[in-house]
Amino acid sequence: MSNELRIALIGFGQLGRLHAYAWRSIPLLYAPLAVRPRVTCVCDVDAERAQEGAEEAEAHHWSSDWEAVLADPTIDAVDVCTPNAFHFDVVQAALKAHKHVYCEKPLGLDLGQAVGLRNLALTSGVTHQIVSEYRYFPALSRARELVSRNALGQIYHFRGTYLHSGYVDPDRPLEWRLQRSVTGGGALMDLGPHLLDLALMLAGPIESVVASSATFITQRPVSHQSAERVPVDVEDALVLLLRFGNGALGTCELSRVATGSEDDLHFTVNGSRGALGFNLMDPNWLEFFDATAAPDMRGVTRIATVQKYPAPAVSPPPKCALGYSRAHIASQFAFLQAAVQGTPAEPDFRQGTAVQAVIHAAYESAASGRWTTVPNAL
Repeated sequence: MSNELRIALIGFGQLGRLHAYAWRSIPLLYAPLAVRPRVTCVCDVDAERAQEGAEEAEAHHWSSDWEAVLADPTIDAVDVCTPNAFHFDVVQAALKAHKHVYCEKPLGLDLGQAVGLRNLALTSGVTHQIVSEYRYFPALSRARELVSRNALGQIYHFRGTYLHSGYVDPDRPLEWRLQRSVTGGGALMDLGPHLLDLALMLAGPIESVVASSATFITQRPVSHQSAERVPVDVEDALVLLLRFGNGALGTCELSRVATGSEDDLHFTVNGSRGALGFNLMDPNWLEFFDATAAPDMRGVTRIATVQKYPAPAVSPPPKCALGYSRAHIASQFAFLQAAVQGTPAEPDFRQGTAVQAVIHAAYESAASGRWTTVPNAL
């Protein structure tokens, strides 16, 4: 590796565009940098989009052939932003070509794919990271710190919701996120990895689950203004009860038809010594309750976390309000650091597979109606 990490961006949809922005932003927000990230190639099955993406990312090359891109010895790392169904083939080929891999969640279309990629990654000698950008909000770093120093004591409860309203309109066409063959599932595969990763990070391994799901809009148009409707084979919403290995209980509610919601991720964690809470729509603060304080001093404290990123972050100032893209920049910088230093990335493919094991058990439970043991995927 020279003084640049040369990156191929595979898939230039909404997330590919965001990742390209983040790679270009890192040198402006972190200093000094021993190695600078540079997107040198943008690849998309749509050649026109790939060419436009290369221009926007200031990449020297574009391609519609991801296999040719991965065969290029000048590429150091691969950033995978394709729909879920294509993760396995692209990531597997990248690992076999000894490229560092940064992959959007979920890792695979199902648990079997995730386990296969994890096993390959662990023997590849390269850096591997699954995207879980909410870990990289300063509030979540602070929450993790509080848990690690036992400020909450024994964890009793994790309660989380992640609610969207993007599919409330029954006339919204059947796009790829509504097709099981492309996504592997609905709200659980889309929103679940975010919330479950935080649950695992803060409350520990999940041993068993029971789930119930519903598809409220069972048919959708095949395209805009089309009279033809086809069945929807993924869930609109899913609720989940959790039993953690440490004895804690948890709940997760996931929906893409929660009318009135925007990007509403919220959780609380309750323990024997304290509690904490976070609201994604108010991301500059972490709520903390200290049960060990004097009785007349107890109450919820709002800790200002804003943009308090550790060095070498130099911009924006720590006091400034946080935005969604800043967490992606921090996540991608962490991947860059891990690749350069040869240290483990986080969350890596082991942690991504642990999330997928919970998702696997949840779908089994939703089908059977019974408590289901989470496979040991570590």
